[in-house]
Amino acid sequence: MHGQRAFSKFCSFHTALHSFCEKTSKIPSKSREDFISLCSIGSLKEAFKRFQSEIWSDPSLFSHLLQACIPKQSLSLAKQLHSLIITSGSSSDRFISNHLLNVYAKCGQLTMAAALFDVMPRKNVMSSNILIGGFIQNGDLELAQKVFHEMPERNVATWNAMVTGLIQFGLNEDGLDLFYQMQRLGLQPDEFTLGSVLRGSAGLKRTESGQQIHTYIIKSGFHSNLCVGSSLAHMYMKCGCVKEGEQVFAGMPVHNVVACNTVIAGRAQNGDAEGALDQFNLMKLTGFRPDQITFVSIISSCSELATLGQGQQVHAQAIKAGADSEVSVRSSLVNMYSKCGCLDDSKRAFLEYEDLDIVLWSSMISAYGFHGHGQEAIGLFERMENEGIELNDVTFLGLLYACCHSGLKEQAAEFFKLMTEKYELQPRLEHYTCMVDLLGRSGCLDEAEALIRSMPVKPDAVIWKTLLSACKIHRNAEMASRIAEHVLRLDPGDSAPYVLLSNIHASEKKWGDVTEVRRAMRERKVKKEPGISWFEVKNQVHQFCMGDQSHPKWREIDAYLKELMAEIKEHGYVPDTASVLHDMEVEEKEHSLAHHSEKLAIAFALLSIPSKAPIRIMKNLRVCNDCHVAIKFISKITVREIIVRDASRFHHFKDGECSCSDYW
Repeated sequence: MHGQRAFSKFCSFHTALHSFCEKTSKIPSKSREDFISLCSIGSLKEAFKRFQSEIWSDPSLFSHLLQACIPKQSLSLAKQLHSLIITSGSSSDRFISNHLLNVYAKCGQLTMAAALFDVMPRKNVMSSNILIGGFIQNGDLELAQKVFHEMPERNVATWNAMVTGLIQFGLNEDGLDLFYQMQRLGLQPDEFTLGSVLRGSAGLKRTESGQQIHTYIIKSGFHSNLCVGSSLAHMYMKCGCVKEGEQVFAGMPVHNVVACNTVIAGRAQNGDAEGALDQFNLMKLTGFRPDQITFVSIISSCSELATLGQGQQVHAQAIKAGADSEVSVRSSLVNMYSKCGCLDDSKRAFLEYEDLDIVLWSSMISAYGFHGHGQEAIGLFERMENEGIELNDVTFLGLLYACCHSGLKEQAAEFFKLMTEKYELQPRLEHYTCMVDLLGRSGCLDEAEALIRSMPVKPDAVIWKTLLSACKIHRNAEMASRIAEHVLRLDPGDSAPYVLLSNIHASEKKWGDVTEVRRAMRERKVKKEPGISWFEVKNQVHQFCMGDQSHPKWREIDAYLKELMAEIKEHGYVPDTASVLHDMEVEEKEHSLAHHSEKLAIAFALLSIPSKAPIRIMKNLRVCNDCHVAIKFISKITVREIIVRDASRFHHFKDGECSCSDYW
């Protein structure tokens, strides 16, 4: 009786019950349409008041009331309707019971849903499917599998739910196995099944299985389906097959925002940031409105290119589209401004967002770390702890990175311990790499190597290269030779171990060993990555490389650079010829040093922008010692702030000092 009394807020239950007993005629179709219309817009109170007699004469109308509870998550109303369904004697109706079961499942009331399922006298495949979907939606894959295995019969929707559930939980291999089992039983996958298994192939980065599914898609006629086509293009892109993904996209009869996003994200994730920006502009020209997913990919592309002007334009477009209020977009903005050298703008983007969450906090900690502001990163982390924000492994990765670039060895060790012991988070390879980098930089080479050999995860080429780089800093040729072997075994085509070994031998003037290393590079056809620096002015990116005289203003740049180098020499700059790792005359070494890519870019920037504007230079490799010293002198004599982003961090040069305090 409690449910009847509660629902009396809507109507008089006794009047309705009386009408039910007297009225048995069929409900006019117009009345049914009006009732359904009211339910679809959420006007349940009015629907019940106007059509209470019709509901009691045709209890199947309860299904529309139940369905209307889901968008508003109206659990209390669903329980009241449940009471009325029992009172009306309709609880044995399988159609109504399935709708009631669906409401409980969609509202997250799995205990109630399971209890109802157990007492349902006439269950069918749909009943089990609803329960499986509810368990998956609420994160209980084990119970979903139990229901699946206990089902006497299954349909395509059942298999779809389980395949999707397994892949959603990261069990891509199991999801694909279930898909193949489904095919062997003769069941025909639909667009939802295919979309899920393509995501599974993408997650495994297994092109082979994706190609097999592609073949099935063509044979079964799903190749023109927009949803399947987008998933197929995504699979190829995720597996690094950009060309194949774009061919799928080009072959689709129609496109939508999802399909465009797939290509944009695919290009961005595969290192073609410029291509992603081109596709973004094409998308807008064809009339599609970018959404938050589009903006995340495009802002990330601006981050990689460090094109501040374009990034600011995209930010303005995100504001206009209302997408900047999304936490994923806001986090991308924090990262973009940081990578463009604008830490203050990163902080502004962070602080202007009211509902700060773990993603934004972690992004800001990483931004501080990238600029060498270790103490600020620690302060933000302590605020997170004080405010009770749940921490994750990404937060700790940003924190360890910040400590690494600020030389905070003891603090990093404490945070690593805190992560594993207090928060019980399992360190990933990236966390260990940060610790190895910190130990190596501080000269604890043996301790760093011991950590690599003792960690529970398999070391990759990156972590060994990190230690190899530390060997170069501390000129430990013996260890470097041994560590280089690990790198080459894991990545024989990587030029870094050869270059680092060659540099170590050259610094000790062992020119014979340098020749031997370079001979090995030639024999194995390994090429050293050239140093490239770039600078953006008026939305145009100017690129510089040592020895390249193709820039239209080369003569002007070269002449000014000679004047600049002569001037800083007068102020005490001495070329660090030890940084030239070739056996040549001193004058040749000085000429080589003077034409490093970052010096060329800075000379061009000084000629190109107003005297008070900061100069932002990006470089693909680590800044060498000589350039680091020279830029400090240049910042002082020109009274300019010069911001340089190299392969690992930002350097802010001002008044003859660098923010890294010569620790990088």
